[in-house]
Amino acid sequence: MNYIQLSYWDIALAASFLTVNAGLSIYYGLGTERRLLIAAARMVVQLTLVGLVLKALFATVSPWLTLLVGIAMVAFAGREAMARQERTFIGFWGYGLGTASMLAAAGVVTVFTLSTQVHADPWYDPRYAIPILGMILGNTMTGVSLALDRLLSEADNGRGRIEARLALGHTFRQAMQEPLKGAMRAGLIPTVNGMAAAGLVSLPGMMTGQILAGVDPVEAVKYQLLIMFLIAGGTALGVFSATMVALRRLTDARQRLRLDRLRTG
Repeated sequence: MNYIQLSYWDIALAASFLTVNAGLSIYYGLGTERRLLIAAARMVVQLTLVGLVLKALFATVSPWLTLLVGIAMVAFAGREAMARQERTFIGFWGYGLGTASMLAAAGVVTVFTLSTQVHADPWYDPRYAIPILGMILGNTMTGVSLALDRLLSEADNGRGRIEARLALGHTFRQAMQEPLKGAMRAGLIPTVNGMAAAGLVSLPGMMTGQILAGVDPVEAVKYQLLIMFLIAGGTALGVFSATMVALRRLTDARQRLRLDRLRTG
């Protein structure tokens, strides 16, 4: 299979666009230049380390090492999801809720894929397991963080309306029906938009990478369709489970709104 090898100079040329972005930020006083450069440096370090780890992991093909890397990915995803929320639960719930939802959703979908459609031998082969988990986990993380942020924000901002409905005899689930629907929609919108735009507006990353690597475009499309369906399934499972557990955490046995369990920032 033929593909174009990139040199470090090629990467540096692409990175030169960051200086343009930073210059525009300085000129217009946006204040994003420092964050942009830090994010770029962090990306370079992280991807370089990941490349070295994956190279060693692919040569080992150990189920325990694959599991360890997968758990580490989920742990970091949970931290990122929590950091993107304006309001979170106090204590371990702030980190554990999103992390557990992503672990369950991405784990189920990844294992299902490896044991059915992909037919990897062995099924836990990290060359297939880690990239598939990463794509599903990344999108699930976005959906879960958006859904939880929307649900907790609307519960806090709409406290008067929710408590008025509770005072009128509604159950907590009924009082939170609209915020719950809005949170689920918010979590699923990026995935729906991505599927709707695929092919017409953009060529998804996996498909583009395979085409650049010399794979037949029709075969690349098949793989991209598979991944998009898996992402949609994983995101939906993660969003639904996270919001339903969060809904239970926002109330108690007396059907009260428990905003004292939240913290801002």
